[in-house]
Amino acid sequence: MTKRSNGEGTVYRRSGGRWTAALSFVDAEGRRQRHQVYGRTSRDTRDKLKAARARLDVGAPPRDARVTVASFAQRWIVTALAASDRKATTRENYATVTRVHLMAAPFGLLTLDRLSPSDVDALLGAKRDAGLAASTRRTIYTVLRAVLDTAVRDGLVARNAAAAVRRPTPERVEARYLTAADVGRLLVATSDDRLRALYVLLVGTGLRRGEALALTWADVDLDGSAVRVAGTLSRVGGQLVVTAPKTVKSRRVVPLPAPVVSALRAHRVRQAAERLHAGSSWQDLDVVFATHCGTPTDPRNALRSLVEAAKRAGLEDVGLHTLRHSAATALIASGAHMRVVQELLGHSSFAITADVYAHVAPESTREAADRLADAFAW
Repeated sequence: MTKRSNGEGTVYRRSGGRWTAALSFVDAEGRRQRHQVYGRTSRDTRDKLKAARARLDVGAPPRDARVTVASFAQRWIVTALAASDRKATTRENYATVTRVHLMAAPFGLLTLDRLSPSDVDALLGAKRDAGLAASTRRTIYTVLRAVLDTAVRDGLVARNAAAAVRRPTPERVEARYLTAADVGRLLVATSDDRLRALYVLLVGTGLRRGEALALTWADVDLDGSAVRVAGTLSRVGGQLVVTAPKTVKSRRVVPLPAPVVSALRAHRVRQAAERLHAGSSWQDLDVVFATHCGTPTDPRNALRSLVEAAKRAGLEDVGLHTLRHSAATALIASGAHMRVVQELLGHSSFAITADVYAHVAPESTREAADRLADAFAW
């Protein structure tokens, strides 16, 4: 056994010639622990011991845990994720991403103590090669970083391997929208659809589908021509529930154009007749876009109905969100300021609105070119 310096543990050579050292410490929970390191030489062993001591001095564990990513990620789902203040839909989405992309082999079999930034790069590269969109890869990265942040917090690792990796850059995809003529054809095709007022509302206000489907009649002021967005309809754990709006900015009052008010009035009359026909089976939930028994309409059913109407109108690749994009694009093309569009859409920042709607309708660019033609003495 050799003499140890201040702050070192016991360093000695074992009978087989291998050097070892040990030090005692108190963990974050107040329990006394013992950590051992091994080396081929005394110097090598002392260096490892000093490295362990340095980690302890900054609050890190003496060495990273050998638990697998899959094992810790499963624990993260039922502890840190479940206790977080994220929206229920976000927690469910993160749990799914964790199980599908982080816990699966080969990445899930890696141990935390051996996880490196290169491993994270390899994971994201594999997901790209598999054809996953940049937005999905960004979500995978976000969830992995949150998982490893918790591992650092819990003292299982000294650093977050994902923090050294650049988050995937989002792909700039032009928002799909309908022209004024397309919207006209679509609305004609929905003349007999019981959800026609929903489509008119979406294209006339730019509301998100979940926001529109969560509306109650108490949120609608037909005389004042406005709706109050107070929640969003989402599927959580297989059940339809109304949760808080997507962002703080999403809580807003949106003015209604006259055609939308007319469509909602007609819809209310139609719903009253359905309520009488349903009798005792009607559930009085005050839902604007209710099923035949008064319950909220499943977004999937609303989408299915819209797709069928779009086919009748000769339109393809039309979804509920397409109507939101169509409203925003029409506003911008008509000269509305991007800030106004941001407020109406409920985007959390001006940058989001500007990025999503960087395109301008062809008619608008033509008009701008014509104005330039008149601006100078050619």
